[in-house]
Amino acid sequence: MFRQGSRLVAIAAAVSRVLTVIKLGGSLLKNGTLPACLHAAAHYPGQIVLVPGGGVFADQVRSSQKQWHFDDLTAHRMAILAMQQMALLCHGIHSAFPLLHGLRDLHAAARITIWSPELKELNDSTIAASWDITSDSLAVWLAEQLSATKLILVKSCDIQTHATLTDLQQQGIIDAGFSNLIQSAHFSLSIVNQALFCRCHVQIPQVAPE
Repeated sequence: MFRQGSRLVAIAAAVSRVLTVIKLGGSLLKNGTLPACLHAAAHYPGQIVLVPGGGVFADQVRSSQKQWHFDDLTAHRMAILAMQQMALLCHGIHSAFPLLHGLRDLHAAARITIWSPELKELNDSTIAASWDITSDSLAVWLAEQLSATKLILVKSCDIQTHATLTDLQQQGIIDAGFSNLIQSAHFSLSIVNQALFCRCHVQIPQVAPE
């Protein structure tokens, strides 16, 4: 689904500290908890790369595609722009977290950054242009490229304690491509409700790939 080029290997090798990728679901904007989640992220240790969901901007892409019937490649490009808009919004809420525009900039990045994905970088990775691959799966891709230690997906909905990835996919909590991508992951995975995430002193449970 994606490849890891020598340039990205070199970037990952340059990151010596523990690195956690935290995906903040777009629905956190709708329920008003996004600012609290951004604040909570500052209390997690090591280097943090925040991945914004597309939120209301991606929802608009979906509804526009249904109305105007443009192809998935166009929708994919628009959805990446939606993530960029959410990255700007997150930065606007918490300006202490700078934007990370490309993986090449990670070596000089602050401890906590907000990923604003570059379309060319994703195109070069051969990521499929499909609604099966949303920002959740892109967070998996990013964590793998950066040799992250951990990936945390923060959701607005309740997550059952013993839910499997299949359960979460069937419930629409993760996208259809997520389970396949995570199979080869070299990092731990947690999928949590925003309330648990904001209680950053609590041990977050891990999800085992199936």
